Amino acid sequence: SPGAAGAGPGADPALPPQLSALRGELAEAERLLHQALRRAHQQDNRQAIIYTYSMMGNVAYMQGQLDNDDNAILELSLKLASIYAAQKQDKLAVAGYQFCILTLEEKIAKQKDLPEDVLSAEEKANTQLLLGMSLDSYARYLLNIKELSAAQKMYEKALQISSDVQGETHPQSVVLMSDLATVLDAQGRYEEAHAYSRRAAELARDTQHPEEHMVLSNLAAILMHKEDFQQAKLVYKEALKQAQQKGDAASVQHIQEELAELDCLRGRAAPA
Repeated sequence: SPGAAGAGPGADPALPPQLSALRGELAEAERLLHQALRRAHQQDNRQAIIYTYSMMGNVAYMQGQLDNDDNAILELSLKLASIYAAQKQDKLAVAGYQFCILTLEEKIAKQKDLPEDVLSAEEKANTQLLLGMSLDSYARYLLNIKELSAAQKMYEKALQISSDVQGETHPQSVVLMSDLATVLDAQGRYEEAHAYSRRAAELARDTQHPEEHMVLSNLAAILMHKEDFQQAKLVYKEALKQAQQKGDAASVQHIQEELAELDCLRGRAAPA
């Protein structure tokens, strides 16, 4: 009840009893919504997930913790856009992605010249990385709906941010480099794709990247499209070996299917 919440250990004696009670109720609402969200994810109930996120946003606003351009609300908006994308609600997905990206770009422009004592370098970097995450998520959506040129631009921007803030050898930078190669490959730009993919594979090997087998699989696919069948087979075999060692059953199956396709292509290409 409101009285109990106001009298509890979390009550702020400086606040009027009604406001203190409201704060307690909102905190309890937030806790219950987090529980509901976990259940919705466990049941893969998309409608419940969307509704719960919406309610969480409302609670956050009521608590006075968030502004429209607060990173937490933008992260929430990004999650919602991803859910709409999964549901193929394209207009809502695009609106969500573009809202996040444009708002973050404006925020970064405003923060650029703020001194360290006003806004720390870490806070600036976190906002840039959130923009990179938004660009990456939007790029994957665009690739999925075959908007290849637009996806390429998003991946290029995301890779630039990750490389600038975290360095070229960071695991996220390596994955983005490989993803950019994939979208270039899908456009038939095999030489450019190969350059990015080869560099990603080198970095993955040097840094012992946890997804090196997936990076190698992408490189092998590009080599296959370049009709460098012998090298493609060698890279696929290395990718398969690593996927088996890591117990990644989905990747093992995918690579085995690609190797079978490669053998078919080699057979067709062989002289009569």
